[in-house]
Parts: sequence; C-alpha cells; structure tokens
Amino acid sequence: MDADRSPKLVGTAWGLLVLNTLGSTGAETVVPLPRSLIQMVTMGALAVAFTLALALNLRLRVRPSAYLLLLTLLLVPSLISSADPESGFGALFRCARLALFVATLWLLSRWWDGGTTFVRHHIRLYFLVLCSVAAGALVSPGAAMPDLYGGRLVGALWPLTPPQIGQYAAVIIGLTVLLLLGRRTDRRSAALVIVPSLVLLLLTHTRTATLGLLVGLALAIGSLTLTSAAARRFFSWAVLCAAVAAVVFASALRTWFLRGQSEENFSNLTGRAKVWDALLAAPRTTGEKVFGLGLGDKSFDGLPIDNSWLAVYHEQGLIGVALVATVFVVLGGVALLRPPSPARACAIFLIGYCGLASYTEAGLGDASPYLLHLAVAASLLAAPAPPAAPPPAPDIPRRRVPRWARTSEVT
Repeated sequence: MDADRSPKLVGTAWGLLVLNTLGSTGAETVVPLPRSLIQMVTMGALAVAFTLALALNLRLRVRPSAYLLLLTLLLVPSLISSADPESGFGALFRCARLALFVATLWLLSRWWDGGTTFVRHHIRLYFLVLCSVAAGALVSPGAAMPDLYGGRLVGALWPLTPPQIGQYAAVIIGLTVLLLLGRRTDRRSAALVIVPSLVLLLLTHTRTATLGLLVGLALAIGSLTLTSAAARRFFSWAVLCAAVAAVVFASALRTWFLRGQSEENFSNLTGRAKVWDALLAAPRTTGEKVFGLGLGDKSFDGLPIDNSWLAVYHEQGLIGVALVATVFVVLGGVALLRPPSPARACAIFLIGYCGLASYTEAGLGDASPYLLHLAVAASLLAAPAPPAAPPPAPDIPRRRVPRWARTSEVT
C-alpha cells in the first residue's frame, strides 16, 4: 500500500471540492432545502477549499501539469464570452468559480506524485455521498424513488439526480476493483465499497454510468493483462460471465436498459438528439462560434444539452472544444507511454469513463465531478517527485594542534 505523504488536510480540501461539484438541483428532499442555501454551502465549500489549499502551500509550489495548463487556457474563451453584457452576471460568476476551482487544483498539485493517494480520497468521499443516498432511501423510500423520475433512485437528503448517483457509484466501483487487482487493498474493504455501490447503481437505472463502468474497466484491465495474472483471471471470468448473462438474461437486460421507453424514444436518446439538432442549427456569429456564448447552466432553450462537447461548443466555442479534446489526447497519450501499473490502470479507467460519459452528460467545460475525475487521472500520471537531497554535512572545525606537538621525538 502506498504511503500517504500528503497532509491529512489535503483530503479535506479535496472533499470540499467534491461538495462544491454536487450541484444544487435535483429531486425534492425529505427536509426541503432552499436552493439559495445549497448554493451558499457549495460555493462556501469552494472558497474554504482554496483557502485551505493556500494555507497548506504558502510557498506556491506546484507540479508541472499539462492538464491544469489546458484548464487554465480554457478560462480564456470562458472569460471572453462571459464578459459580453448579453451573457449576464451569472456567466461571470460561473467563470470566477471555474478560475477558483482550477487555482485550487494547482495548489493541490504539489502532492501529485503518481501514487494512489488521491484515488483513495476520491473513493472515500464519494462513498460518503452514496451513504447519504442510502440513508435517504431508508428514511423515506417514497422520496428516494419518486414517480417523477420513473422510480429511479435519487438523493432524498441532498438533491442528487439518478445520473449523478450512478456516476459516483460507477467510478468508485471501477477504482476499487483496480486497487484490488493491484493488491493495493484487501478483499473485505473492497467488498464493503463495491457491493452497496453496485446495488445503488442498479437502482438508478443509469445506462451511461453502467456502460462507462464496463468500458472503462475493460480498457484498464486490458492494460494490466500482460503483467498481472490476477488481471488476466478477472478479465477471463468477466468475459465468461458477461456472455452467459447476455444469453440467459437477455430479456431482463433489454427491459432494464429501455426503462419502459419506446424504441423510438430510446433511439433518439430520450429526446436529447432533438435538442442537439436545434443547438447546431441555431444561427451564430463568428465570435460566438469561436468563443461561445458564455458559461451557463448547460441548457439550450430551457432544455438540458446533456452532451459535454455540444455544451462546451455552446458556451466556450470551438476554442473550448479544441482544448477539451487536447485534454483527452494528452492524458491518453501519457497513459499509453507509462509502464503497466495499478496507477496507470486507474488513470485509463477514469479517462475512458469520462470520454464515454461525455456523449450523454455535460460537465467537461466547467467545475464538475468530471474535471475532478480527470484531475485524479492526472495525479496518477504525474512523474514521481525526486527524492530530497540529503542535507550537506556540517563543517567540523579543525582542532588547532600546538606547534610543539606536531613532531614527535623518540627518546
């Protein structure tokens, strides 16, 4: 198990970033929470995270990171488009939030050393979020699985949507499986995370998270098969079980994926395709195509965009799309150049998951869990810090020898 060389407060700062990205919209909670209160808590968490990270890193020591450099460059089209008076004050506020978010990641990058420290922070913190979801389901099953969401699991204590819960569950399941295969955790600890998270994932009926988990694990475990016998055994059993399940439970799996929708509704991705077509057909000036319309709530004509690439194009233009694409190219290229290891496998899983989820979920152009997932991948791919040089030996003053003692006489 990797030694955790970072201060414990680094995990606290990371937890505050997780809290900031939970959002303020979702299902109705058991105890009604005003949206203004939730926004105050989430934004306050970001401010405290930045302050804490700055206090831990007063000398502003950061690790070189192409990922964070690209996020910093993403602020340029965000600021240019958000500065337009037509974008409103909300766009500038979101731009300031993204800047503070990226600055906090820069400060925490001092402890990015290619180890699994931030993976463990990520698993623990999102598991706590899932525990709150499970507690809400126990307290009020009706509120946790409302008819408004088709009986899918939502957050009854904190407003979380089914896709959010599915995303958190899928990510920590995948990371825990990889830590187990890499012998970085024991089976009992892994089971305590994987089993309840898998139950919550199934209750959310989230197709994107499920596919992202399967594809991400296939890529990650595939990167370990040449060097790990445990990975080869797991991969073989997983393929066999998947083949059997596809044959025996084909009807049940089809029903689960359709979620009661018609074939037509399923084919156009629950209406997403109509929003995408309308967004692409909307007239835009050259400046709006290049820089976007400013950071917003990831919607078009009041409907959610639910596609990271189109959301970035809408808000940050073609420059934003190019920068986000470069993020995946750089992280993926670095991961391929690293030797096989559990850390590399975790990074590949996160990159693959975020890449697949970007097709039906937004979040790659603004402060979001997806940027945190990719930040963990960047921390795993960072070169290990060189060992500290030993301090120079102190100069020992030479003892002055009297002149009469420098020569010896034999009598």
